[in-house]
Amino acid sequence: MFRISTPMQNQWMRLLPGVILCAFIALVSFGVQIVEEHWTGRPYLEALVIAILLGAMVRTLWTPGSRWLPGIAFSSKTLLEIAVTLLGASISFQTVLQAGYPLLVGIAGVVAAALLATFGLCRVLGLPKRMAMLVACGNSICGNSAIATVAPVIGAKSEDVASSIAFTAILGVIVVLSLPLLVPLLGLSETQYGVLAGLTVYAVPQVLAATMPISIVSTQVGTLVKLVRVLMLGPVVILLSVIVGSAKAESARPSFKRLVPWFIVGFLALAAARSSGAIPDPVLGGILPAASALTVVSMAALGLGVDLRVLGRVGGRVTLAVALSLVLLLCISLGLIRLLGVL
Repeated sequence: MFRISTPMQNQWMRLLPGVILCAFIALVSFGVQIVEEHWTGRPYLEALVIAILLGAMVRTLWTPGSRWLPGIAFSSKTLLEIAVTLLGASISFQTVLQAGYPLLVGIAGVVAAALLATFGLCRVLGLPKRMAMLVACGNSICGNSAIATVAPVIGAKSEDVASSIAFTAILGVIVVLSLPLLVPLLGLSETQYGVLAGLTVYAVPQVLAATMPISIVSTQVGTLVKLVRVLMLGPVVILLSVIVGSAKAESARPSFKRLVPWFIVGFLALAAARSSGAIPDPVLGGILPAASALTVVSMAALGLGVDLRVLGRVGGRVTLAVALSLVLLLCISLGLIRLLGVL
């Protein structure tokens, strides 16, 4: 008998090559971590970070063709969103209460201050208004997701969007790799570092890569702070739509689904289930390793999207603007940590 392929089967077959490639890089990353632990006694570079580096190296030396792209895109987006959702099972709302209302208000304040300061900095450096707003939103909220959401609202040009996203991807990797160095340099506690990572790292899954090498406490706090920061995207986009006030912005206004991504809803739902005792410890013991494995696969996919050569193809003003805005965000975040007395 002949087997008839369904559209769903065809879709999975399209995804398979890229997913296998990302999974292979992830397996190699786990192997490197095991060897590293055997030689040094501890993983100075965990599989999460190794996967990003290996993916970026592969992407710089070889450009994946159309056969690989669907699976890479699926791994870098859907799989990482699933991983973040699963991580919600390890966080209870008691953590939110322990963070306190001052911290929650402070996060909103950091986003607002970073938006205004970064926009002003970009304008001083001569960037056009729309490009300055893209850089400000990407830097202050959630990197590529914020840029992609804000772009149609403000009518940004495709080249502005491409340049902003390219540098966000590269600097996102640099931040993930370098931020843990601030723990010994600044004498940060696990909680302080978690807050700092949540306030400065661009994407939710990258917070995992930046905090897991430090501790689970840093990961939990960092993810919580980052999710609160991501939720600021909705009010910011709506405000921009009102300010722009054009017919184009009105028709391009994102839906609630884009303002509040499904993985944030899933994360909060699992956190609620964990807080109510609906997720027992044995089940949690299976969820967290699955989340970790999916995250490493996703990091490999993110690395495959970073071509280090783009540094030579973008303008110097954009380079300077994005780099200085990141330093500015770091300083504002450290100021909040000191102001609130986070221990």
